Amino acid sequence: MDGNGRWAGRRNLHRPAGHRAGVEVAEAVVRAAARHGVNTLTLYAFSSDNWMRPRAEVDALFGLLRRYLMTETDRCLEESIRLNVIGRRDRLNPALAAQIERSERLTAACSRMHLRLAVDYSSRYSITEAGRRLRPTASDERVEYLRQLAAVDHSDPVPAEVDLLIRTGGE
Repeated sequence: MDGNGRWAGRRNLHRPAGHRAGVEVAEAVVRAAARHGVNTLTLYAFSSDNWMRPRAEVDALFGLLRRYLMTETDRCLEESIRLNVIGRRDRLNPALAAQIERSERLTAACSRMHLRLAVDYSSRYSITEAGRRLRPTASDERVEYLRQLAAVDHSDPVPAEVDLLIRTGGE
């Protein structure tokens, strides 16, 4: 929910107020997407770049995300929305990781819509890891090639698979 702290700053609010407002917007977007027949909705909740924020802010974001998952899981079950998280999990705190696993397990059979939350997600890391899994014996040279490939700044428009992209920070 990138941009919410900046949104709060422009309104002379504290950053946590922006993060809470972002959660409210996310909840509304999920409901609207389900009503309008969206098959898969992906929301960016915590970018890998967010690790550069102050530790207290990262902890607060993870607490907010954990509480969101606790309440959203119940809503997802009511509305048959499957919830899963994409991104790295090895750096998350144990309470958040456990809640992610619980939410995914409980909503696994839901079929109306697929809600994906990107947490500690980086497309560059994802591409590099995919290459590593495809060829587990890849040399360091090949892995470096994959990193460079992932770093390429594509000037092509957004791929057609993306129907709608919303940044809840208002940007």
